[in-house]
Amino acid sequence: MENYEAYRLTGNMSKTKVMIFTGLLFAIALILSLVESIFPVMPMVVPGVKFGLSNIIVMYAIFFLGAKEAYLIAILKAIFVFFTRGFIASTLSLSGGLLSITCMLLISFLLKQNISIIGVSIIGAVSHNIGQFIVVSIIYVGISLWYYLPVLLVAGIITGLLTATMLKILLPALKRLV
Repeated sequence: MENYEAYRLTGNMSKTKVMIFTGLLFAIALILSLVESIFPVMPMVVPGVKFGLSNIIVMYAIFFLGAKEAYLIAILKAIFVFFTRGFIASTLSLSGGLLSITCMLLISFLLKQNISIIGVSIIGAVSHNIGQFIVVSIIYVGISLWYYLPVLLVAGIITGLLTATMLKILLPALKRLV
């Protein structure tokens, strides 16, 4: 993976500062999610496919804070979604988020220096879509959704690439928040 040690925060921060910074990142993730929801739906985008702007913050937490903080942000996002959009949307958010973080951590651990942030991001986005696909398949048992899976996989590759690119652009600004 690229050398981003200058952006790693946990070694320089007390537990209280990490907690406060995690809360700040959660707030930014919510803002990005709300900003994304006001974008008009593009005609070529299939239902359910979003850019996942708030996942920029989750990825930042994975790489520069730690797994615990990334999982916490994903869980808090799902709770927020529960109160604003309901149970099913919250379940989709939680399943996609938890699987995504787990896969990104696993691939980062297994491949260490042999994978870029872009590769990790694509794995995360694809696994996020797979997690949501599994939950939708369980909820809507009688509907065959397998034709939709390739669309979600391609969308995951594209959104993963975009998310990683935006994270790289935002790294200096996020560093200044500390």
